[in-house]
Amino acid sequence: MQMYLAGDDGIATEWHFQHLAKYAVAGVGCVFTEVLPPEPRGRNTHWDLGIWDDSQVPALTRIAKFIEETGAVPAAQMGHAGTKAARQRPFDGLQPLGESDAARGEPPWQPAGPMDEANVEGYHTPHALSAAEIHQLVDDFGKGVARLALSGFRFLEIHAAHGYLIHSFYSPISNRRTDAYGGDRSGRMRFALEVAESVRANWPEQFPLSFRISSIDAVDGGWDLEDSVNLVRELKSRGVDIVDCSSRGVGAANSLARLEKEGKSLEEGYQVPYSEHLRNTVPIPTIAVGLITRPEFAEKILQDGRADLIAMGRELLYDPHWVLHAARTLECETKWKDWPPSWEWWLEKREKLGIKRVD
Repeated sequence: MQMYLAGDDGIATEWHFQHLAKYAVAGVGCVFTEVLPPEPRGRNTHWDLGIWDDSQVPALTRIAKFIEETGAVPAAQMGHAGTKAARQRPFDGLQPLGESDAARGEPPWQPAGPMDEANVEGYHTPHALSAAEIHQLVDDFGKGVARLALSGFRFLEIHAAHGYLIHSFYSPISNRRTDAYGGDRSGRMRFALEVAESVRANWPEQFPLSFRISSIDAVDGGWDLEDSVNLVRELKSRGVDIVDCSSRGVGAANSLARLEKEGKSLEEGYQVPYSEHLRNTVPIPTIAVGLITRPEFAEKILQDGRADLIAMGRELLYDPHWVLHAARTLECETKWKDWPPSWEWWLEKREKLGIKRVD
């Protein structure tokens, strides 16, 4: 989950350290950074972290080292905002940066995309990337990945969903190019596959590589699940180990914006069917995401073979100790076994004294 608390240098701060460290301490098995763009133009906002410069490595190295010392896996996510770049932070409005933003030190910049058309109404008109510029970006992804390997991360995910740059290339809604990076499905997938090749070439073979995709666009004429099967097969052949199965986002400010506008609600685990289908059709290990909040439901997804991993974002913001609470709920561990000893002693003592929490 992006924190929007870095500066224009994209360097992680003490806030980012404590934010990620607390999940590792509280039992999360694999802790991800927010999405890290390979160039400044790929930021959502002025406040995003980045991995486009060597100066960003030391702070990320400190984070990765601490996460690993707790016994968790330090993981990084890379991506590029594409046509959704140069906008305000969500709590400032999530609108394209304008004159008032520039006056307070947040000037807009021109985003980049497959075409010179904004995918979200009112957003900045992007620059349509040339073939040469695409090749440079593919190379930039590889250089960013090399920095992350140097920083000590052990799991890497490429964010290729939610209407961001990579998704905007493979979706027929946002890509109507007629060159080698457009046209039919294979042309529209070309950028994603070239990124995968560049990333895999720069990421240690012994460490897993995941791609987060929008399994469906959920709009007429958009990307569908059968398209995703084809994309994932090609990604797998290029060394991608795992697919993170999200959905939607093209043509909207974020993956849930259109649903919110239409007043629609979502069911628990609404994206799990995409994970299940890709896992059993391609086949490939998958990550299930989206409205997975109850321990019992998360465990059932795994036991029923609908996914290999569960990823959580907002629920962990709400309850950073979710994993420890889930272990107690499911009774798969002794009551305090996985709690840090310096916490365990106090909590177990309170319980033995018969002192109860008051909600």
